[in-house]
Amino acid sequence: MAATKGRLMLETFIALIVFLAPLAYSPGPGNLFFAANGARFGFRATLPANVGYHAATWLVTIAIGLGFLALVENVPGVFAFIRMAGAAYVLWLAAKLIRSGAIEDGSAAQPAGFRDGVVLLLLNPKAYAIIALMFSQFLGPNFSGNLAAVLFISTVFTLNNCTAFVIWTLIGDRLAAVFRNDRQAAVLNVVLGLALAGVAIWMLLP
Repeated sequence: MAATKGRLMLETFIALIVFLAPLAYSPGPGNLFFAANGARFGFRATLPANVGYHAATWLVTIAIGLGFLALVENVPGVFAFIRMAGAAYVLWLAAKLIRSGAIEDGSAAQPAGFRDGVVLLLLNPKAYAIIALMFSQFLGPNFSGNLAAVLFISTVFTLNNCTAFVIWTLIGDRLAAVFRNDRQAAVLNVVLGLALAGVAIWMLLP
């Protein structure tokens, strides 16, 4: 029995990684957000936001796995509100980045913190859709209603997502190392800010 359960968990783990790879490592809202912050402030400065985002990811994923999403879907307009608030928040972050100018010129600018990471996850309805899709595929008859299975899937999802964000943050950090003079850094911030603005528009799409 234990051997069968272990085999099922291993199979689920491998299938999850294959399923999540294109979703986690492609340029989505979270990845671009952390790449932009990595470019602007460096890898270490993004760690609080990364911890906040993934602490929220883990808890929200568990809640969805236990049926919270089904309850929220019965509240009219809740996802429309989340979509609008999330897009507005990302646009605000994009505007801050565009206005920040060169890296050496940013003494008043602050990196995203723990709270920003939490808010970014909570106001991203696309994340809820991906999590719900994941559970529809992997919380099958073998694991249905099983808290341990929900915790296992949520943990794998969160750690895989975190790995992707770390990679994108390091890419941003390396970009900043290349674009070091004032003019180049200012141009990089504008480009990354516009990319974030594009993410905000993407979040508004149904």
